[in-house]
Amino acid sequence: MTLTKPRSGATGAHRGARRPGTGRAVAVLVLVALGALIPLLGPSPALHGTGEADAPGTGGIALLRTVLFAALSVPVGELFVRWLARSVPGAPAALPRSWSTGANSAGCVAALGLASVVATGNLVPGGLADIDVGGLYDSRDGKLALLEVNGFVAAALCAASGRPGTQVWPLAAIVVAEALRAHPATEYGPMTGSGLTLVHLTCASLWVGGLLYVLRTLGLWRKGEAGVALLGRYARVAAVLLAAITATGVCSSLRRMPSETILEQLTDTAYGRVLLAKVVLMAGVAALALWARIRLARAADPLSASSPARAEVYVLALVVAVSGLLTALPVPIRW
Repeated sequence: MTLTKPRSGATGAHRGARRPGTGRAVAVLVLVALGALIPLLGPSPALHGTGEADAPGTGGIALLRTVLFAALSVPVGELFVRWLARSVPGAPAALPRSWSTGANSAGCVAALGLASVVATGNLVPGGLADIDVGGLYDSRDGKLALLEVNGFVAAALCAASGRPGTQVWPLAAIVVAEALRAHPATEYGPMTGSGLTLVHLTCASLWVGGLLYVLRTLGLWRKGEAGVALLGRYARVAAVLLAAITATGVCSSLRRMPSETILEQLTDTAYGRVLLAKVVLMAGVAALALWARIRLARAADPLSASSPARAEVYVLALVVAVSGLLTALPVPIRW
């Protein structure tokens, strides 16, 4: 009897085979990551050559705001996708384990850190003796900082209870507080700015947290049409969210940097440089989202759209980090 050996070339090709689109996903990630080099290295590179002073603790504040934004996105996204899943015909009962309690707890720690900065006159405290907790009740920023801390505590308790859906109310209070904090009363048209930030932050949290939970859900719903239906429902809403994020982001930027000076400030100020990095990253996110949408509609296996969607999540994580730094930098406009 003659034994036929498998062809080594065919075996090697099978072992070395890559999933289609992997190379393109890596290329997109590398390109858009280049736009994040300035903010990811901290405030010092962004401030280099601008003549602006590096405020004490900018890097730490940026990190705390990044954690706060990420912690807000996780429970908001979970609530959103669980609501979408209920409308999917024949959807399995199994859903991924909730990360809301842990995320809200991390958000509470970040909010406490930011509140301690406010309690020391917007300076980094050198010790517990420098923190004036009672003084938080005497200022607008202090009250908003306390509201965010209490909001995360309440959201964590709601998430751990038998009715996790009730955390939508403390989470909404956190979004409102953050929108008000970002636009002090001394600013021109503060309510307009707060309204823009409210919409921007809400849509961004739904998009980032929602996509993360959708991908976790697809890991459980591997068979049947339920996963495709859920991804399709999310994609349709995500298109609207992207439009709202873009519109509110442009309007907010024009309020801070008038159209006649925006090109100059994008390169000559730290705020403008980080904003430009965020724009580059968002362009990469939009490209990945479009790629996923095309695969969902045209590919033989619609769930192959999860490949660019995963890359989209990674880039969105960079966007959150850039946003955290952006909120910690001084606004170039003097009102």
